[in-house]
Amino acid sequence: MKIAVLGAGAWGTALAISASSPSGRGHRVSLWARDAAQAAAMSQDRVNTRYLPGVFFPQGLSVRCDSLGALRRVADDHDLVVVATPVAGLRATLSTLQGSLTPVCWLCKGFEAPVSAPYGLLPHEVHAGLASSGPSAADCAVLSGPSFAAEVALGQPTALVAASRSALLQERLVEAFHGAALRIYASDDIVGVEVGAAVKNVLAIATGLCDGLALGLNARAALITRGLSEMTRLGVALGARPDTFMGLSGLGDLVLTATGDLSRNRKVGLLLAAGKTLQDAVASLGHVAEGVHCARTVVARAHHLGIDMPIAEAVVSLLDGKASAAQVLSQLMARDPRPEANLAPSRPGN
Repeated sequence: MKIAVLGAGAWGTALAISASSPSGRGHRVSLWARDAAQAAAMSQDRVNTRYLPGVFFPQGLSVRCDSLGALRRVADDHDLVVVATPVAGLRATLSTLQGSLTPVCWLCKGFEAPVSAPYGLLPHEVHAGLASSGPSAADCAVLSGPSFAAEVALGQPTALVAASRSALLQERLVEAFHGAALRIYASDDIVGVEVGAAVKNVLAIATGLCDGLALGLNARAALITRGLSEMTRLGVALGARPDTFMGLSGLGDLVLTATGDLSRNRKVGLLLAAGKTLQDAVASLGHVAEGVHCARTVVARAHHLGIDMPIAEAVVSLLDGKASAAQVLSQLMARDPRPEANLAPSRPGN
């Protein structure tokens, strides 16, 4: 299979390495980089020194740096396109692919910043808005789950979920990426998988804050569990199935991102708890922390649906400088008691 990966950050590079590795599926993979200098360095050195130093490219992985406008031709020459940009770059990338019949999936996690609506859209909603000139809404998918890029690149055991409304595309993603170290599970609940992927980053900031304040393991467990409840409420209100949030893209990714030392979002919470400013915390990472960018869009979508998400709202208050870490904790603990099970009723996506 010929696979084009658009975006040479850590995760895009890691997946390209996995798919082209002889121990994986040994596919022919083209890794596209926007930056010409980065592309040239990767082609020469056979390694992405900026994001995955020391992990060398398999023979089946090639690097290219076509212009953004040429990406449709790149897509037409491949069997599958994987968009590995941050969610902020998804719309522009999908726009360049309009008219291509090659199926597309994305790796980004989050809600897009509001464009024409008072709230941000999930990636599949962005795609659907552009699909009149390109592949149908069924010809898209998301690949998500508990995964640190460095571990995937090194061939350490990982499990992901490929979600699409197209059973054929689910099968294509399994064929593309399922291998000795990477297990791919199929799902048709693209809404649930995307909501889990977006909200877990916000909750990881909260958990990092909890650990940074040394509140204890009891507090961490409570925060993760109640955060999972918030994630599920939002997802169900958007039309997802509740059981999706007990799977890889829900509970699995939440636990990894909230507790793993490689988590950038968790690191933001730890740094904020240590007294760093948000600007300094983000600058020290060297990578994108999607939770910082999508926390407000998560809360805005929840407000539009009438969904209660107190932990996510507390994170936004902290990021916006409206409350200190101690005040955020006090606000959460001062909430009135309520029943544990309080899922919103299922309704069509908005």
